Amino acid sequence: MAGKRAFEIAFVGLKPGIHEFDYEVDDKFFAEKGNPDFSNCQAKIRLLLDKKSSFMLLKFEIGGKADITCDRCGNPLTMDIWDEFNMLVKLVENPDEMNEQEEDPDVFYISRTESHIDVADWIYEFVLLSFPMQRMCSEEQMGGPQCNKEVLEKLKMMESQQETNANQLWKGLDQFRKTKKAKTKK
Repeated sequence: MAGKRAFEIAFVGLKPGIHEFDYEVDDKFFAEKGNPDFSNCQAKIRLLLDKKSSFMLLKFEIGGKADITCDRCGNPLTMDIWDEFNMLVKLVENPDEMNEQEEDPDVFYISRTESHIDVADWIYEFVLLSFPMQRMCSEEQMGGPQCNKEVLEKLKMMESQQETNANQLWKGLDQFRKTKKAKTKK
């Protein structure tokens, strides 16, 4: 990664208190980390690092835009991304052991002898988590000019077929219920 050092924070030289760091990441950053399912990503990250004597509180504020594929119609869609994430970084003697035992994903341990902390992996993870689970047009845009009309029509057709199949299933089950009622009356 060309700018790897850009994501390293030399926290030893920082005074106790809040420090602000700003990052901008694009497709190149994500391509080097893994193959994302979006493109034209322009994410801005504001990191507030609150340094204490034996730990640091990190608050990541994510914002930006990226092009994704709509889950409903399959057409390209530009989506806003935003979220906030907090991390607690504790300085300990045995960080590897502590990280293995820790169940909270928002707590991370580093050695007391460390002088830098690399936030690139957290930025990558938090930007990915900033995307909604369902990536679709808003209700107002649904069926608009950007949607694939052919796919939407097929979805409607499949939906009506499912309803018909469900009704036929219930008709078959009603037959068993009627037979059972007739037997209990005898």
